[in-house]
Amino acid sequence: MDLPMNKTLINEVVLLGFTQNFKINVVLFLLFSSIYLVTIVGNSFMVCVIIIFAHLHTPMYFFLCNLSLIDIFHSSRSVPKLLVDLLSSSRIISLTACRLQVYAALFLGQTGSLLLALMAYDRYVAVCRPLRYLIIMRWSICYRLTAFICVISFIATLVPSVFLPVKFCNPNQINHFACEILPLLKLSCDSVLKIEIGIKILTIITFFVPFIFILVSYIVIISSILKLHSTGRSKAFSTCSSHITVVALLYGTLLVMLLVPSKYTADQGKYTSILTSILSPMLNPLIYSLKNKDVTKIFETKKRNL
Repeated sequence: MDLPMNKTLINEVVLLGFTQNFKINVVLFLLFSSIYLVTIVGNSFMVCVIIIFAHLHTPMYFFLCNLSLIDIFHSSRSVPKLLVDLLSSSRIISLTACRLQVYAALFLGQTGSLLLALMAYDRYVAVCRPLRYLIIMRWSICYRLTAFICVISFIATLVPSVFLPVKFCNPNQINHFACEILPLLKLSCDSVLKIEIGIKILTIITFFVPFIFILVSYIVIISSILKLHSTGRSKAFSTCSSHITVVALLYGTLLVMLLVPSKYTADQGKYTSILTSILSPMLNPLIYSLKNKDVTKIFETKKRNL
C-alpha cells in the first residue's frame, strides 16, 4: 500500500491526556487515584457481600454481582495507565495495547448496557409476574441469559475490530487519556468515513436498543405499581429505585454527549469517558448499597452486634 505524502507508519500512540501542567496533574492524580480506590473497594465489597450472605442469593443480586465485576474491569481498563501518565512526561502506549483498550471498552460497555436491560426484565417479572417469578427467573435461565449477553457483546466487539484499519500513520497523538475507537480511527492512513458511520450505527443498536427495552419495561412496571395499595407501591418502588438511578446516570451521560454540538467532539469524548468509565463504576456500588434495603439491613445488623 502506498502511504500518503508525509505519512509514516506508527507502532505506538501518544495519549495527550488533560494538560502538561505538573501541579494540575498531581491534583488530578490524587483525585483519580481516590476515585479508583473507592471503585475497587466498593465493587469488591458488593461482590463479597452478595457471595457471603445467603439471603442475597437471588437473580437480582446475581446480576448486580456481574455488574460490579464489569465496573471493576471497566475502570481498570484505563485508570491505572492514566495515573502513570499523569506523573510522566512520556505518555506512550503501544499500538497493540491501544487496540486491546479499544476492544475492552467495546465489550465491557456493551455487556454492561445489556446487563442493565436484563436487570430491568428481572424487575418487570418481580413486580408484574410475582407468582411466576421463581419459575421465569430460575437459576438455569439466569446463567443462560448472562452467557447470552456476553456472547452477543463479544460478537458486537468483533464487528468493528474486523474493519479497524491495520495501518496507522503519523501524527500518532490522540486527544484522550485512554484509547477509544473513534479517536484511534483518526490516525488511520486511509479514509475511515464509512467505518465511523458503521460504528456509530452499531453503537446506537447496542446501547440504545437496550435503553428502549428498559424504558418500555419501566413504563409497564410503573403502570402496574400505580394499581397497588400504598404499602405495596412503596415496596415495589424501593426495589426498582437503585436500578433506575444507575440507568439514568449511564444513559443521561450518553444523551448529553449526543446533544453537544459536533465541533466539540474531541474534548466531548474525553470528558464523557470520565463519567462513563471512571465516575459511573464508582457511583454504582454506592447507589446500590445506600438505596437498597437488603444491603443497609446488613450494616444495621453488624452495628447492633458490635
